[in-house]
Amino acid sequence: MATRDIPALKKEYLGLAEKFTPEETKRSPIFDLTEKGEIKFTITKKIIEDLGLEAWLQNYEKEAKVSTGGIRGPQNILYPWDTRFPINELGVALSTIGKVLVLKDDLRRDFRKALGGEVRYNTDRYIDLISRIQAQMGVATHLPRGRAPVPVWMISFLIFMLDFDGGEYITSSHAISSKIATKDLYNEGSPFLPEMSLRFVEKIKKIIKEAKENPEGYLISLSPQNSKLIVEDLDGYDLYVDYLKRNVARDTNLELMRRAAGNGFRLMCDTVGGCMYQPMLTILRRLGLQEIFEWRNTEPDPFFHGIGKDWRVNPATGKKEFFDYSCDFCLFDVAKRAGFEEDLKDKPIGYIVLITDPDGDRLNIGQIESPEKVATLEHLGIDYIKIDGGKIFVVYNPTFSFLLIMDFYMKQLAREKILGNHPRFIVVTAPSPKSWNEWAEKNGIKVVTTPVGIKEIATVIKKTEKQILDDPEGNVGIENIFGEKVDLGKNPRMIFGGEESGGMITGLEDFVESVGGRKALAMRDKSAGEAIIVATALASFLYFEKKSIIEYLEEILKENEIKSAVYVRDDIIYYNESEPDPSLLQREKSNGEKRRDKTDTFYLALALSVREKEILLEGARKLLSEVIPELNFSELLALKFVGDATFFQFTENMFVEIRRSGTDAKMRGYAGGPEKKRCQIYLDKLLRYSGERTELYLKTIPKKFQGDIYPLTQKIYEEYLYQGL
Repeated sequence: MATRDIPALKKEYLGLAEKFTPEETKRSPIFDLTEKGEIKFTITKKIIEDLGLEAWLQNYEKEAKVSTGGIRGPQNILYPWDTRFPINELGVALSTIGKVLVLKDDLRRDFRKALGGEVRYNTDRYIDLISRIQAQMGVATHLPRGRAPVPVWMISFLIFMLDFDGGEYITSSHAISSKIATKDLYNEGSPFLPEMSLRFVEKIKKIIKEAKENPEGYLISLSPQNSKLIVEDLDGYDLYVDYLKRNVARDTNLELMRRAAGNGFRLMCDTVGGCMYQPMLTILRRLGLQEIFEWRNTEPDPFFHGIGKDWRVNPATGKKEFFDYSCDFCLFDVAKRAGFEEDLKDKPIGYIVLITDPDGDRLNIGQIESPEKVATLEHLGIDYIKIDGGKIFVVYNPTFSFLLIMDFYMKQLAREKILGNHPRFIVVTAPSPKSWNEWAEKNGIKVVTTPVGIKEIATVIKKTEKQILDDPEGNVGIENIFGEKVDLGKNPRMIFGGEESGGMITGLEDFVESVGGRKALAMRDKSAGEAIIVATALASFLYFEKKSIIEYLEEILKENEIKSAVYVRDDIIYYNESEPDPSLLQREKSNGEKRRDKTDTFYLALALSVREKEILLEGARKLLSEVIPELNFSELLALKFVGDATFFQFTENMFVEIRRSGTDAKMRGYAGGPEKKRCQIYLDKLLRYSGERTELYLKTIPKKFQGDIYPLTQKIYEEYLYQGL
C-alpha cells in the first residue's frame, strides 16, 4: 500500500466537502466565534423549519438511545455549523444547554465540569462553544493549560481525582476522520449511559417547542471568551504519574525498563497524528523512560496522516471513490494502509511498535519478524505485512497482546511477592477471546464477563469497590452477563480489565483517593497511557530474554494449556461512511441500519426465546439449520443473550458472537476456538445471514419477540447493569 498518494487523497477529501456544501450554508455561520465578547442567537420557528432542526433532533435522539461513548456522527469538516449533518454547532449548543439543565435539576448548587479534546476537525470550535455556553449558564469550566489536546483518559482521571461534577471530551475514538462526538463523562469519569443522554435530549425537545410557540423564540447566549468561569488550569501529570507508580510503573517495572534503555533497547510509538505524543512524552520524562522511545506520526493531524485512507471502487456505481477505513488497527484493512512497510524497512527483526488511536484510549502492538514465523502466525489468525524478502511486520491485535500483558503483569506481582496478598480477578467482554478465560482458570484468577464497553468494566469495578467498602470482611460476589454469580473472594483486586478492541486498564493494590475522599481501585476509562507503560515493561523483559512476541505467545499458550488460541473477527459496513453528500449519506446509512437490524433481531429473538424458555435449544438448532444449512448446529451447546449481542457456544470450546454496532450501520462478528478454519466458516455464515424470516421461524418464535425487541433487550440489559450498584 506504499503507492497511495496521500496528498491526493486529502485533496479529494477536502474538495468533496467543499463541493457538496451549498453556498448559502458557507456564507451563514450560526455563531461568529471570532467575536470575543458576548454572543447571542435566537432560535425561531422559521429557523427551526429552515434548518430542519426537528429532523435533526429525531436522528439525534435515535443515536442517544444506543450511544455510550458520546452521541457520535459525521460533521461538515469545513463548515461545522451545517445542520444537515448529525453533529453541528447548533446541535452541540442545544445539547450543552440540555446537559446543564439536567445537572441543575440534579445538583441544585454551583458545579464544575472538565472539558478537553483531541485533534478532530473543529475540536477547538466545539470547546470554545461549549465552554462559553456553560459559563453563561453559571458553570465553571476547566480546560487543559493552553487548551492543548489531551487524551480522553486524562480528562476522565481528573474528573475523578479532582471531584468534578462531570465533563466532556471532543473525540470520535478510532472512527473515520469526518466523525466527531462530544463524549459525555459522568462525575466519576466513566461514560454516560444511554438513559442519561436521553434526559438532556428531553430538555432539547422542550427548547425547540418553546422556540416554535414563543413569538420571541429561544435565546442562546455565549459568554465572553475571557469569562472568569472558563479556566485553563488542568494539568494532571504529577497526579497521573503517581497513579502509574502504584500499578504498572512500580519500582520493579521502572528498574527493568531503565536497565533496558541503558543497554540500548529502543521501540517505536506511533501516535497516528492524534493527541498522545506530547502528553506521553511528558509522562515518560517524569518516569525517566523517554530514552527508549522513537516516535512516528507525532504531528497532530485530523486526517491522521492518511492512515486507513484509500481509493475504493463503489460496487453500486463501478466508480473509484475516496474511502476511509478508520484508525482502528484491530482491522487489518487499516494496518495495511499505514505505511509501515516503507517506514520500517531499515529496522531490525525484533523491533516493536506500539500504536495508539487518536484519543489515546486504545493500544495495538506490532513487531518486525522473520518470515519463518508465517506458518505459526497464520495458524493463530495473526495478520502480517511483508516488508521485504527477509522481514515481515506482524500486527498483534489485543486478543494476543493483552494475554501477554496479563501474564507478564501477574508474574511481576509474583516477583514482588504481593500477588498472594489478595484474590485476583479480571474483567472481560463477552466477545473477548476465551484464551483469556483459560489462562485465568489455569492461574486461579476469577473472570467477570460483561457486555462490550469500558463503562461495563467500570461498573463491575464500582460494584466490587462498594462491596469491599461496605463489608471489608465479606466475600465479593458479582453477577456476570451470563447470569452466573462469580465469587471473587475477600477483598479482591483486579489484575486486568479490557476488551478485544484494544482498551484496557489495570487495578491498584490499594485504594486511591480523590481530593474529596472518593475511593477507587481503578480508573473509569480505558487508557493507552497505562497500556504503553506495561507494554514497554513487557518489551523490555522480552529484550533481556531474547524472545520475540510470537515466541513468548507460544510459550504462554503451552504453559497454560490453552486450547482456544485462535481468534478471528469481521465487520460488515453497509455503506460508505465517507459519502460527502449528507442526504445520500443519511439515506444509505438508514438503509444499512435496516439491514443490520434485520440480522441482529433475527438472532436476538432466538436467544430471548431460549432464555425465556419459549422454545428449547433444539428448536433453535432446527431454525438455524433451516436458514444456514451449511453449518452443523447439532454442535450448538448454548445460545445466549449477552446484553447487546447474541452469543453462540459450540462444541470444542468454540464461540461466535454477533452484535450490531450501537453507533453505525455495521454488524460485528467475533469467533474463537482451537481451529481457525472452523471459526472463520461459522463466523462468516452467521454474520452474513440476511435475517430473512422463514415460515417456520414466524410460526415458532413468540409474537412478542417478532416486533421491535430493542426496548425489551434494553430493559434486560439495564436490570443487569444496575444490580448491586
